[in-house]
Amino acid sequence: MDVEHFRGARSPDATEPQDQAGLPHPRLGFFGVLDERLDVELLDHVARERPDWQLVMVGPIAKISTSDLPQRPNIHYLGAKPYAELPAYLSGWDVALMPFARNESTRFISPTKTPEYLAAGCPVVSTPIRDVVRPYGERGVVRIADTAADFVKQLDAAIAFDRGDSVRSRAVEALLKDKSWDRTWEAMDQLLQENRDRPSPRSTSLWLRAVSALAPGRKVTA
Repeated sequence: MDVEHFRGARSPDATEPQDQAGLPHPRLGFFGVLDERLDVELLDHVARERPDWQLVMVGPIAKISTSDLPQRPNIHYLGAKPYAELPAYLSGWDVALMPFARNESTRFISPTKTPEYLAAGCPVVSTPIRDVVRPYGERGVVRIADTAADFVKQLDAAIAFDRGDSVRSRAVEALLKDKSWDRTWEAMDQLLQENRDRPSPRSTSLWLRAVSALAPGRKVTA
């Protein structure tokens, strides 16, 4: 995860893209593929309950049709955007959304957008996806909501309190410190160097150690 790239959203020089700049606040944003992992009923519920909130959805549509997506005046589908432009969109969001459905497609996902949202300085609200609850929810840097009503409640709280919460900000920075692709590569390379002269039957053990290095605290078995 490129922490510094997404920190660009915090820059006072960040310029919002034209297709977002004219939208009123508060803005609640999501970037990623819009597919079967998205809880479209939850998205519709949020937009219906808070018509003054603008929901900004950035990303391509796949595996579902446009007609499957809720259509409301305050939901804005902006389409796919280049990776380089994502911090500019994040710079104008009041809260970042992770409205994932709970189904077979999301059972084992570990969304990389979680630390990306946090690096951008956005408060985050998510459904209870396992790898978001632990460690992000447990450490108090992402709000977790189990129901549609609670999702709206947590969004209200995130808008009101999270961006200026110094305790949360320190927890975010501590969590992000070791999250980068460079550190991931270094950990993998070190494990490979340590095991390069060992016989091939130990490849399973090497794999388990590598996964554990990338996801500390999780129990991993073959």
